[in-house]
Amino acid sequence: MTEAAGRAPASPELSVVFPAYNEAARLPRTLSRVRAWLDGQGTDYELLVVDDGSRDDTVARARAEGGERLVVLSNDRNRGKGYSVRRGMLAAQGRRRLMSDADLSTPIEELPRLWARMDEGYDVVIASRALPLSRIEVRQGAFRENMGRAFNLLVRMAVLPGLRDTQCGFKLFSAAAAQAAFSRTHLDGFAFDVEALFIARQQGFRVAELPVVWRNDAATRVGWWKGLLAFTDLLRIRANGLRGRYRAPSPDQL
Repeated sequence: MTEAAGRAPASPELSVVFPAYNEAARLPRTLSRVRAWLDGQGTDYELLVVDDGSRDDTVARARAEGGERLVVLSNDRNRGKGYSVRRGMLAAQGRRRLMSDADLSTPIEELPRLWARMDEGYDVVIASRALPLSRIEVRQGAFRENMGRAFNLLVRMAVLPGLRDTQCGFKLFSAAAAQAAFSRTHLDGFAFDVEALFIARQQGFRVAELPVVWRNDAATRVGWWKGLLAFTDLLRIRANGLRGRYRAPSPDQL
């Protein structure tokens, strides 16, 4: 079901997609801040919140703060972050499409740097916490940080050589790259970023990685068990690629 509190004009300059699960506390502040900043930039935009079966009043709070350019998509049940981002990116109308976490760990003010790199001819530009010029203002705990490093090492070895940080939740796609990548994804869990980037590269789109400012939010929704499951998803991505499953859109996306 789609619930819209308004819709930006067809093909706005930018779509911003927020996956949300029980985000009634954080999401309103994020939407207010993003709206104010984009309005100040004079950007033609739309905001999409994909509610992943929240048990709190995420939808009502989003509507109250999202303004007339907000679109709310409600999943029928809790399906996972990957499913929610995929749904939002494919429903978006923007010529460029930004996925962002509801906690805004990467500030919206970093967007112009990604935008400028896309202007240079890249189709996908991802924020990175792992490059020398990245500025981590609030760090994760040691266990989570080390697990992330191990995961990204395996990503580089098995799936995406050359990319240092695939899991930072701030990524800008051209409309063509978003459609091609997310229409072919299969994973609903937290390795969906790796799968989408793998497909984008396989489809011939150019991917760039940029250092950003990043602040860990202690209220993160990523539990250690879900993080461990993401390691097994790397094997699935590799196997799907070898079997040619990413050559055509997924049947459920047609």
